[in-house]
Amino acid sequence: MQSGLYVALSSQVALERRLTTIADNIANVNTVGFRGTEVKFDEVLSRTHNDLNAKIAFVSQGNDYLSTRAGELQHTGNELDFAIKGDAWFAIDTPAGQVLTRDGRFTIKETGELISLRGYPVLDAGGAPIQLNRAGGPPTVGQDGKILQDGRQVAVLGVFSADVTKGFVRYENSGITTVDQPQPVVDNSQISVVQGYLENSNVNGISEITQLIQVNRAFESVSSLMRDSESSLNDAIKTLGGSS
Repeated sequence: MQSGLYVALSSQVALERRLTTIADNIANVNTVGFRGTEVKFDEVLSRTHNDLNAKIAFVSQGNDYLSTRAGELQHTGNELDFAIKGDAWFAIDTPAGQVLTRDGRFTIKETGELISLRGYPVLDAGGAPIQLNRAGGPPTVGQDGKILQDGRQVAVLGVFSADVTKGFVRYENSGITTVDQPQPVVDNSQISVVQGYLENSNVNGISEITQLIQVNRAFESVSSLMRDSESSLNDAIKTLGGSS
């Protein structure tokens, strides 16, 4: 068998993986708090069994990782819209357990519970649902996440950090669950909460579309190379076999 076909096939698998992540990024270019997915590919060397003992370079299937680039902050003026400056996350309680998100579009239920746009309870630093006074004054939130109503502290908006490089799974749109146990952020001057703002997706639509075109072209180029290689092999077999 031609080793070139294996190399080309590994390249197509990697390109297909990249196409999938680019398509997902483009689909969420307008999703609040969304962080794009990138893929890291490694070179895999294989020593062939021949007189030259040559090394053949394959492409790994790739490992997904989250882009840590912050999205642009958009001022809304809504007292229940929040954004995080720095590498941290809000936490919500879902059927899948605790989920991290940078989508800070919150609202208050009739019972006073602070919930996400999809109705999931927003958690405090201790992992408990946040309860506000529905009949009280409008909440104000400081950079440290402390929530005040009528001049009194009633809760603390939970802000968490987690090492996403150890593995993550997406939940719905902008949410993720992580292999690393999320930890509450305490007294970190590089991380703060901003009230009345939302963080837009960090995906650059123009850049992603450009990459999509480049990856499609590369995929087509590899496919053409594989067809040419197979055709050459068939011609060689016919010649050696004495076929006309």
